[in-house]
Parts: sequence; structure tokens; C-alpha cells
Amino acid sequence: MKIACLSGKGGAGKTLTAVNLAAAAGTAAYIDCDVEEPNGRLFLKPENVQIQTVNSLLPAFDGGKCIGCKKCVQFCRFHALTYIKEKPMVFSEVCHSCGGCLLVCPENAVTEINKPIGIIEMGWHQKIRVVTGILNPGEASGVPIIREALKQDDGLMIIDCPPGSACSVMESVRDADYCILIAEPTVFGFHNFKMVWELVSLMNKKCGVVINKQEVPYEPLEQFCQEKQLPVLARIPYDKEIAEVIAGGKILTEISVKYGELFHSMLKQIGGEV
Repeated sequence: MKIACLSGKGGAGKTLTAVNLAAAAGTAAYIDCDVEEPNGRLFLKPENVQIQTVNSLLPAFDGGKCIGCKKCVQFCRFHALTYIKEKPMVFSEVCHSCGGCLLVCPENAVTEINKPIGIIEMGWHQKIRVVTGILNPGEASGVPIIREALKQDDGLMIIDCPPGSACSVMESVRDADYCILIAEPTVFGFHNFKMVWELVSLMNKKCGVVINKQEVPYEPLEQFCQEKQLPVLARIPYDKEIAEVIAGGKILTEISVKYGELFHSMLKQIGGEV
């Protein structure tokens, strides 16, 4: 089973939920797809870490074969190619490695070369397999790293998605069996929550809601969940105990019996839903 944890904004509690679900399960794979700023490893502290380099493919041009037809330049929708001084030039920062220039070249003047864009770290926290995608600074897209991280298929997978609803989030949840939408009970939090709900709805994903940092019910959010028949899996309070545990880089379910039971209950509910 693959369970994806999403939030419309950073800081809503996505990693808190994902890490503690994995810890509550005991035997699971935690996949951190927030490749621009992965932080689940700060809590899980994996051991015996192995590192795998992830490459994207960049076009390379054979000047002896290129006839200057510019079909590759015209094809590239990302404007990653231009033709200067009678030869094509690649802007690697915006190239999406689609391979289109290779396909349209009539003279077979284009080949592809590897360009390192990041790494995958793989280690263990007790019986939890910890897989962390890390994108190199300045790279345009982390999607290739997310794809590589999600290849580590191993029974129950808890996927910690990037925040928001962009392409990297779609890639993270594409094969998920269930999506957990983490929401803050505020105007801003509710606005962003609706964006990720729309995304998973378009992708026909089963989903439930975790309301984090709740002091009092936020009526627009409560009403929305009722109207859309979204089950509220858990309500996590604005609790000093949680803040202290997180600040210490510890895992809540390993410290608190109360919250351990809460995350165990979530797993049971999700199992029933799926």
C-alpha cells in the first residue's frame, strides 16, 4: 500500500504526519519526495546510508552532422535551445530532458549525455527503510529524482510529498493508493488545502484529512469536509508537547503513548478505506 501525505503549503504538518505514520507502522518505507528541502531524515536519523546519483539527459550536438535546420530549436517548448554561430546551444538549467530534439533531428546529429541533478540517500531507522531524494541547488525540476525514489517499492510506503500542487506533487501521488491531506484551520491554510483536494480529486484518489494545529474548529473547513464527504482521520492540537518533541528532533509516536495511539488509529482507518 502506498500512502501519500500532502499539504497545500509548507509547515502544515506533512512531514510530522508522514514520519509518525511510518514509525507507527513499525515496518514500512518512508519516501521523502520533498527533494528541494527534505527533512524527514532529521527525525528518522537513518543508519547505514547508501548514496545513489541521479542523472538527467542533456542533448549533445554533432557539428559535423548538423545542417542548421533549427527544427530542434523550434520544437523545444521550454526554450532550452537556441542557434548561435551556426550551431545549437543548450541552456541546461531549463532543459526538461524530454528527448524531443533527438526525435525531430533529420540528420541524427543529436545524442544524449548524463548530467547529475541530485542524489538518493537510502538507509534504515530500525525496520523503517528511509529513502530521501535531494535535488542539487539551481536545478529546474526534481521529477527525475522523485521517480527514482519511488522505485524503492517495499510493502507499506509512506510518501512525504512536496508542498503545493505542482508537477512534482502529481508525480509523487501518481501511484498512491490513498492520500492524506494535511490542513491548517486558518483562512490561508484552508485556501491551499482546497488546491490539493482538487488535484487528488482530478486524479481520482481516495483521501482523508488531518487537521493540524487545531485550537478550535474552523467552520469553513469543517463544512467543506462534510459537503465533500471527506473523513477527518485525526485532529492534532496546538500542543506544547508536540513542539518540544519536534524541536528536539525526536519522533512523537516513540515518545508519547497518546499520540502513538492516534497514528495507529489513522493507519487502521486508512486500511479500511482502501
